[in-house]
Amino acid sequence: MKKSFSLFAVFAVLFGALPVMAATNSGTRAASSVDLTSGPAVRERTQVNYEKYTTRSTTKTYDQADAKNIYYTQPADRSSLYKQYDSGNAAATVRTTRSETYRTELKRKYYLAHPFFQPTKGKFGSVTDLSYNTNSYDIFLTPVADAWISDPNGKWDATQFSIKEDFSYGITDRLSILAMARFDVSDYKFDWAVAPDDSMDDSGLNLLGLGLQWRFVDTADWIATASAYYQYQQDISNNIVLDLKAGYKVSSSTIYGLVRGWYLNFEGNSYGNGINGVTEEGVNSTFFMAYNTDAKNTFYAEGGLGVFSVLDEDWTLNVEAVLGNYDWHNQASLKAAIGWQPNDWFALNLYGKMAVWDSADGKDLTFWQTDAVDGVFRQMGTAHIDNYSEASVGLQAIFMF
Repeated sequence: MKKSFSLFAVFAVLFGALPVMAATNSGTRAASSVDLTSGPAVRERTQVNYEKYTTRSTTKTYDQADAKNIYYTQPADRSSLYKQYDSGNAAATVRTTRSETYRTELKRKYYLAHPFFQPTKGKFGSVTDLSYNTNSYDIFLTPVADAWISDPNGKWDATQFSIKEDFSYGITDRLSILAMARFDVSDYKFDWAVAPDDSMDDSGLNLLGLGLQWRFVDTADWIATASAYYQYQQDISNNIVLDLKAGYKVSSSTIYGLVRGWYLNFEGNSYGNGINGVTEEGVNSTFFMAYNTDAKNTFYAEGGLGVFSVLDEDWTLNVEAVLGNYDWHNQASLKAAIGWQPNDWFALNLYGKMAVWDSADGKDLTFWQTDAVDGVFRQMGTAHIDNYSEASVGLQAIFMF
């Protein structure tokens, strides 16, 4: 049984077992995912929102000594400029009114952390995303009639450091091409109440992708983009992703809605969390908890609402709520990000995201294990899920050059 495993650092990709269902920047695609920030790439940071500054003028009266760069106002009539001669006075006093005008010109700024950002024609965009992600839930195992488990209570706990790069190029002002890659360093653990933990670590380049983004609407009031991507997830699946966003510009904010869909073609026919190892007797053994055992391919979908606001010239705020269906479970999540952009070519964006509700709570999954008696890998019972949790924090460095 799992209690006697002596683990080595190879993750069981059993029947297409999915240790981390990676999702790019838009939420988890499966409950096994611990990377909440890695799905359809920069489409969360795509396009230009302009901050419009009003033209302002001020007027001040100056003395004769301050005559440099002064514009003279036209008097209403000559009597207001020249004083009439007084009787018996041979001299005339001349009075003038002068004004200097200051003017702030209309300014436009590309906000790189904007969910509609994409590079303009002939320019490159780069989004480097460093994130820390967690995923956990409690499990209670119920064996089949002919099996026995000494320690049925446990917890799945996964942590992950991830670095993701989205690199884009503006073919035109409205059409851009994007390439993406992600490197993960992950730790996985089944933490049993009594028996020793089953754990392992894994690292590597786990995501590659290529796509196009088209900003097909951009008026004074409305903005909309459509994106299509191909993604390859190492030893997991091949994905086709579609993304639609539409926003309405209100003062210094953009209120937007989003719809995303994924078609996933798995390399096997099942996916979930599993560990492959050897017992103390040197016998190969595997423990696998399946999210879906009939999933050669599947669809994920999500929709949400968000608002992006310019707080002042250099600071921005983005809040987003998403509800998604990820095959075996549904999830509602919230994300907030604050951005700092001191110029037109560089920005930092600090974000946090967490699941606020998940239908995984209360679900019963199947678990599979190598039988210690005959060495046959088979279904050993059901696993009850509770206290599902996902969270992520990250920092994005964004450039346009």
